[in-house]
Amino acid sequence: MRRNGEISLELCPRGTPFGPVAVLWSIREREPKVYQILLSSPGGISADEAVEKLFPGMDTSSCPEIDRFLDQIEAFLSGEEIRFSLDRLCLDLYSPFSRRVLLADFAIPRGRVSTYRRIAEHLDKPGAARAVGTALARNPFPLIIPCHRVIRSDGSLGGFRYGLHMKRRLLEMEGVTFQDERHVAVPDFFYGGWSE
Repeated sequence: MRRNGEISLELCPRGTPFGPVAVLWSIREREPKVYQILLSSPGGISADEAVEKLFPGMDTSSCPEIDRFLDQIEAFLSGEEIRFSLDRLCLDLYSPFSRRVLLADFAIPRGRVSTYRRIAEHLDKPGAARAVGTALARNPFPLIIPCHRVIRSDGSLGGFRYGLHMKRRLLEMEGVTFQDERHVAVPDFFYGGWSE
């Protein structure tokens, strides 16, 4: 196990259908805590390349808790229904608003979507849809905090750090259907009714 406060890296040993996954973690208060998850961008930079670019020469390190965490991510990306826990995430580094957005997003169940606006309204911040989008664009824990489940009010995909193709594939894997290349068909919106 690493010393308290020392950042460590672990890569998913077997890879995933979406490419390599990297987890940056550290021991905090005698527990391994995840600071960031890096996914591979299909057709773009892979997670291991991103790590080498952002943290050149960083050695990999492992512990049983992080190994189990990566096994869950790998299973999720292989199509298994996984309900992640927030226990391993280091959420206290983010502003209260960002934490509230991340927690609201975490509550969206598999196979459902919400919108930036609906999350803002749920947080009693009407008119803060753009701020919700910004907080989700900076989400350090993709998949665990499922920002791919948040779309625009018109049913279009919106954005995703790892590309719209991956966002669509993740949603389809979870059972969400599409009416065309970029629009969810009959979205079952979480945090509100069927119509905007």
